[in-house]
This record gives sequence, structure tokens and C-alpha cells, in this order.
Amino acid sequence: MSPRLDALPGGLLDPARSALVTCECQYGVLGPDAVFPALAEAAAAVELVAQVGRLVAAARTAAVPVLHCTALRRADGLGASGNARLFAAAARSPVPLAPGSAAAAPHPGIGADPERDLVLSRLHGLGPFQDTGLAPALRNLGADTAVCVGVSLNVALLELVLGLVGAGFQVVLPRDAVAGTPPEYGRAVLRHTLALVATVTDTAAVAGHWLATARPTQDT
Repeated sequence: MSPRLDALPGGLLDPARSALVTCECQYGVLGPDAVFPALAEAAAAVELVAQVGRLVAAARTAAVPVLHCTALRRADGLGASGNARLFAAAARSPVPLAPGSAAAAPHPGIGADPERDLVLSRLHGLGPFQDTGLAPALRNLGADTAVCVGVSLNVALLELVLGLVGAGFQVVLPRDAVAGTPPEYGRAVLRHTLALVATVTDTAAVAGHWLATARPTQDT
């Protein structure tokens, strides 16, 4: 069963008070050569890259800040965590997310713009909330709602959402712009865990709201 589609409370997605946060939407995570192939397949099945790209485009139109949280691993492993099976599997992957590499960069299909977006990278940990400066960056941008997209519902995205909620932010999750593996597990996490702490909706609702409330631009 799909997670329920929550009604969006008034003001929750005010462009002046919200931000789009992508979680590990990197070419080496979602592309054809991925660190975890099963996860990339689950993301492809819901057309995650296209959905995130749609949200990025809507965010730009509405002047909503876009932040990309990325995971990196140096070739020598310096600074990387090693205290979980997940990290050992990542270390064995033939697709290292080396700083500066194409694999580590945001997937080109999501429309990232390094001149306009913020990129917050990490070399360690389970997810992008802790120790990346995400919370102060959001507060400095005036955002108290984070629309979170990407992977994975298994670990990193889960850590991100719980961290944001614990820090006092509202979180919106478009269910067709997130993925986990196996897919049925991802759906269960959305329904039985994340729906308890975040507003679960879909890409069309978020993009439609931002586009409808975008301030008209003046021709020069």
C-alpha cells in the first residue's frame, strides 16, 4: 500500500520560508555505475532523477533555495567512517565518490547549479544532518521548512529527516522523489516512521504550490 497523501497545511511551503534539500542525489549513487546498484535501480523505478529535477526547476522559479547534501570518500579513506557494515560495503565499491569526481557531483539530470546552489559535503557519518552545517545554513536562509528528496530511506534520508525534525524544522517528503531498497521496505519506512514526523505528499503538489505562489518577474 502506498503512503497516504497528506494535505499541505497553509503556509508550510511558503517560498520565503522553505528550502529544497537533496540527499545523495549524485551521479555515482543514481547513475548507471552506482555504489549500491540495487538502490540506483529502486530510484530509477520511480524516476527519481526526473522528479527531483522537476522540483529543482520549480524551486528556482519560486526563488526557493536549493541545497545538495553529498557523500564523499577519499581514495585513501582518510576521514571516512568504518564502524558499520554500510561503510565497509562503500569502501569495496568500484565506484568511489572521490572529491571532485563526476561520480561525487550531483546527478546532471537534477539541474544542479553550483553558482546558485549550496553544496554541503561530508566524508563520514550516516547522513547529512550531523556535522555538515545544514541546520545553520537553513536558518541563515530564513527557511523553517525543508523539502527533502533523494536516497536512501534506509539510512541517510532517515537520518536527515529525524535530525531536521529534532532541530525544530518542518519536513516535507515527496513520496515519488525518495527511494530505498528493497522498494517495499522504503514504502514501509515512509508509512510507519516518516509519516509520523513529516508531511508526506508528492512532487506535483510541492512543485504546483511553488509555481502557483512564485512572484512574477519584471522584464527589464
